[in-house]
Amino acid sequence: MNQPLSSSFITHEVSNQAPPLAPYDAYATDLPLREALLREGGGWAEPSVAAFGPVAGGELMQLGFLANENKPKFKPFDRYGNRIDEVEFHPAYHRIMELGIAHGIPSFAWRNADKVGAHVARAALAYLHAEPEQGNGCPLTMTYACVPALRHAPELARAWLPRITSTEYDQRFIPAWDKRGNTIGMGMTEKQGGSDVRSNTTKAYPVGSRGTGQLYELVGHKWFFSAPMCDAFLVLAQADAGISCFLLPRFRLDGTRNAIRIQRLKEKLGDWSNASSEVEFQGALAWMVGEEGRGVATILEMVALTRQDCLIGSSGIMRQALVQAVHHARHRKAFGKFLVEQPLMQNVLADLALESEAAVALTLRVARAVDATGRDPQEAAFARIATAIGKYWVCKRCPPFVNEAQECLGGAGYVEESILPRLYRQAPLNSIWEGSGNIQCLDVLRALAREPATREALFAEFALARGGHPALDAEVVRLARDLGDTDTLELRSRFLVERMALALQAALLVRAGNRQVADAFCESRLGGSHGLAFGTLPAHAPLKALIDRAF
Repeated sequence: MNQPLSSSFITHEVSNQAPPLAPYDAYATDLPLREALLREGGGWAEPSVAAFGPVAGGELMQLGFLANENKPKFKPFDRYGNRIDEVEFHPAYHRIMELGIAHGIPSFAWRNADKVGAHVARAALAYLHAEPEQGNGCPLTMTYACVPALRHAPELARAWLPRITSTEYDQRFIPAWDKRGNTIGMGMTEKQGGSDVRSNTTKAYPVGSRGTGQLYELVGHKWFFSAPMCDAFLVLAQADAGISCFLLPRFRLDGTRNAIRIQRLKEKLGDWSNASSEVEFQGALAWMVGEEGRGVATILEMVALTRQDCLIGSSGIMRQALVQAVHHARHRKAFGKFLVEQPLMQNVLADLALESEAAVALTLRVARAVDATGRDPQEAAFARIATAIGKYWVCKRCPPFVNEAQECLGGAGYVEESILPRLYRQAPLNSIWEGSGNIQCLDVLRALAREPATREALFAEFALARGGHPALDAEVVRLARDLGDTDTLELRSRFLVERMALALQAALLVRAGNRQVADAFCESRLGGSHGLAFGTLPAHAPLKALIDRAF
């Protein structure tokens, strides 16, 4: 009997494809993160971090796609022609914010400030949140990082911090003081200045009395004004005594809209779900935070925390790219074997796994130093230099890392239905935000020259791993020698900071106690047995063990 004609045209039987990854538990499947959380003092918070794992690998994965497919829309006027300066977000964005705030991305460290390791646990939460979606990073980070700056204005801190550290997200566009929880944005960059904030031209005029906590009118512009629907913003402006820091609310004290005029939203390479804008201040009211003329000093602690979050964000992006690559390779066959069984693919995946583990090890070690800053001068000095080192190197490694993960999926990694194109667009952001690579390297040199305790803290960290691997011991000796040669130090600073980062990562992995991981990293990154691309580990490296450990 002949087959029906229709059956001979069945062409779409799907085979040899990986099943959907999500939902999965992003914490339970991440052994390097779990070990680092315990190692760096956040073990007491594991139930809170673990509870976020299924959220990060589940609901947030789908929400991230929706939020990025539906970009924010600028609404300058209402239907009657009234100026409203609002930005409309998709409900997925608001749900992501709600989940992030409920699980403590901005507030966990401050609400548990009496416990050692609170910032470590919070870093783990932020790391998990960065894996499925990165566009909310700016408002969540700024809400977290603004706390030390606001404490320079005690009366403002008393009024605002309870709402800033709330676990409730309130999306309503009403005055901050009428809401259950507040979010904070930022506005530092101007057209003519970039990282050189002292050249900012925005002016601040006192309304009455001058000084901390007093009202000023701001007149000027900001070239990047991020998350413009936040409840208030930390901005820099020129007062009579020089550059000063201000808290700028969206509403005036009488409940009317503040004179913040949004000019346009930026069309960005990535970060699509978040809005970044250009604005003008036309007599916008703001409170001075800290001393007049001491704006940069006031905001330094905040900058340290936002740079830490650049490190966290890049580490999280790398982790998600790795998970996608390993998941695909375990289910896809080529030439008679699963990809994960193919020797060269094993080398690539193991190399990516090694890089990702080193990134999270450094990330949570920096978080421990941040956590101890108020208690331990040596840890404070270490945080001062290691944050800049880590931000420089891990953020630089992120774009090529994601690209290599895309290659593991082939063409499937280049289409929007996978998450990898979004990760790839997002990957360069953290190396630019809060100071590009050059700024980080100059900051390291500045710390070494002006704060000798930072060098002592750095080399004390190396000393804790002495004898753990010959390549690490030799590199520490070379670093000490090369830092002593001050001729052309600035010209050589990128190479020096890169080597500091690799030595720090190696030292942390040595002390973590997994000999296979530590030896593979030291030999490849410090011992010269590694190429320029990922997938160039030596043949005797424990490839399968590194992949199995990763995911």
